[in-house]
Amino acid sequence: MIYRFGACELDVARHVLRVNGAERPVEPQVFDLLHLLVSRPGALVSRDDLVESVWRGRIVSEAAIDARINASRRAVGDDGRTQAVIRTVPRRGIRLVVPVSADRAEDEAAPPPDSARQRVRFARSSDGRLIAFATTGAGPPLLRAGHWLTHLELDWASPVWRPLLDALGESFSITRFDQRGTGLSERPGSEEDPDGPMRLDLETMTDDLEAVADAAGLDRFPIFAASQGVPVAISFAVRRPERVTALLLYGGFAVGRLARAGADHAEGEAFATLIETGWGKPGSAFVTAFATMFMPEATRAQIDSFTKMQLASASPAWAARLRRAIDSMDVRALLGRVRAPTLVVHARNDAVQPLEQARVLAAGIPGAELLVLESNNHAPLPQEPAWAALMAATREHCAG
Repeated sequence: MIYRFGACELDVARHVLRVNGAERPVEPQVFDLLHLLVSRPGALVSRDDLVESVWRGRIVSEAAIDARINASRRAVGDDGRTQAVIRTVPRRGIRLVVPVSADRAEDEAAPPPDSARQRVRFARSSDGRLIAFATTGAGPPLLRAGHWLTHLELDWASPVWRPLLDALGESFSITRFDQRGTGLSERPGSEEDPDGPMRLDLETMTDDLEAVADAAGLDRFPIFAASQGVPVAISFAVRRPERVTALLLYGGFAVGRLARAGADHAEGEAFATLIETGWGKPGSAFVTAFATMFMPEATRAQIDSFTKMQLASASPAWAARLRRAIDSMDVRALLGRVRAPTLVVHARNDAVQPLEQARVLAAGIPGAELLVLESNNHAPLPQEPAWAALMAATREHCAG
């Protein structure tokens, strides 16, 4: 959706503000504040509304709110004295005082061209379970390892994951998949399932990756692995060294929380318990908080999309079981056996996986390099400066 007001355009799908036709960079919270105002033209927006929509209910100071209002005014060419666009209603809130029109972007209104479509297919893993996968983009192959949590259909329309797929799709033919029990892949049945309870361990997840590579016709290929996909990619690279041309490991770990000692172990148990009790409830504050932890600088639209995808991807029981399986992984013994050229990339202030885990990976894999991004987000976001560095590193490292 594109909102037009005064001399400004707010392109929500692309997360872009234009003033007099020129793009103007803005912080994520400023963009969210403007999005809230243009979606309620002329209506009073209270400070409580701002806290709920921009800060997602977190406690913030009056000074922080004032700073974002002032920054929003500057972004649209307004100021506190003139208040020609954003007007303050004393002790009540703010409102947008210019007319607003809205229409869909051209690529939203028209069906996508055939080259922009994805076709979902299925691979059968070693235990007979069906794994959903899709291939998009153009160029040499790149396999994106499965990770917590994905949904092939919802990710394709997501303001978090679609920009990544489009950016990588300019240079590569990307094959990605929903890991077992999630998204469009086969869901777990009951304990009386004729195939038995669905297995969930590192070896089985490695089987799933191999089954997808085989079904997609991939012979030799680089792997882009993020988060939980990192230990799975390492496991596959050790199992099939002749097939892996390069590894790009983003935001990953060698030792999961439950395999670590002390506070990390306790945190892993707490996460799994909270998922079991709060995951599937409509409006769950926990799921929103979980998404915010992954992406503290995300826009409201990105948080909402990420939350919707998580709830659609897995049941509470499976999400908790998957979390415990992820947090129990330990691939330290495999690191020295990796032969593929490896680049380890990590956000400096990642709240999901600590930077120390990136150091373990880079130190343990022969010849590996470490790239630290100045970012607070576990999931890469297109509006942050670190995004361009990640895309450039991926193209350079995986193109060979």
